[in-house]
Amino acid sequence: MLKFEPSHALKRLPEQFFAKLVKTTQALIKEGHDVINLGQGNPDLPTPDFIVEALQEASTNPKFHKYSPFQGYPFLKEAVADFYQREYQVDIDPNKEVAIMFGSKTGLVEISQCLLNPKEKVLVPDPGYPDYMSGIALTDAIPIHMPLKEENQFLPNYQQISDEDLADAKLMFLNYPNNPTAATATKNFFDDTIEVAKQNQICVVHDFAYGAIGFEEDKPQSFLQSEGAKEVGIEMYTLSKTFNMAGWRVAFAVGNPSVIEAIELIQDHYYVSIFGAIQSAAKTALDEGKSAIAELNHTYQQRRDAFLQQAEKIGWHGGTANGSFFVWMPTPKGYNSESFANLLLEKAHVVVAPGNGFGASGEGYVRIGLLDEPDRLREACDRIGKLSLF
Repeated sequence: MLKFEPSHALKRLPEQFFAKLVKTTQALIKEGHDVINLGQGNPDLPTPDFIVEALQEASTNPKFHKYSPFQGYPFLKEAVADFYQREYQVDIDPNKEVAIMFGSKTGLVEISQCLLNPKEKVLVPDPGYPDYMSGIALTDAIPIHMPLKEENQFLPNYQQISDEDLADAKLMFLNYPNNPTAATATKNFFDDTIEVAKQNQICVVHDFAYGAIGFEEDKPQSFLQSEGAKEVGIEMYTLSKTFNMAGWRVAFAVGNPSVIEAIELIQDHYYVSIFGAIQSAAKTALDEGKSAIAELNHTYQQRRDAFLQQAEKIGWHGGTANGSFFVWMPTPKGYNSESFANLLLEKAHVVVAPGNGFGASGEGYVRIGLLDEPDRLREACDRIGKLSLF
């Protein structure tokens, strides 16, 4: 049997940090243990009925049984433009400023291939979503890490980036509400980002995956709400979190026409678009989903409050949970991210994601997913409290 070597590009891909955690978790469940899994980023709630029903009806349309247009149906692009006008008061040209994508993960990986050449520099948040690094590795580009520190509200400090790196960088990834830190960004921060991008000719890619999830009626800010944003970049939005449609794999990018054109070009070669019935249901979600979004926010706020209140009772203080469905919690004295996560898994049967899996600056924290009922979140805290760590 011949064994064929993978390409250099595949060999450059980063190791999946959480694979070991998933394996250990599954082994404990197989042994019959009651494991509370707060380490995932996969919504636990079902897609709202009105969206499922829209898919069921659309799937009977013979038009959608054929290949979809390579760049998506115009009706979905128009729904995206309407959604951005209604939600963020941002004008979007559906013909030039919208790209339909197979989930935002796809877009976040392929954008590096669209805009970067080997050995060119790209600014990435640290900690940050690991798949930014996947696209960078495939392109053989050079990541420049932007530390997200608590003293700066987990926002990058552009003054701490060298003039050389800013001048050389071609691309910048941002993500607010943030995974994993659960921090949010202000309009002033995005305004500053646009100035930095203009001065240094950097394309900004704002990952807005958790854009619908903010608390205390504090709606997360869209990057495109800042003047000049479309001149320097794009925003990527997924229906996975907003409407619990993770398995449907439907998202979009909006913003700078030249970047949208590049995304659509690469996707012309990779795919033949998304099943038309899913696009039709996605339009229904965007058009009619306002109350579903409000209900989802209410659910996550209840869960967040339940977790944080119980964490306070066991003496676990200092969490960040301004947006997204995560809580970013500090590790107790004497433990690093990985040793603490391992202890919780082995002794409390509670799964959390170690912060260093998202980058070096994530050391000293763990990420908690609010992806279970309030009673289970309280129980997780109680189990952790019995370990007498705080």
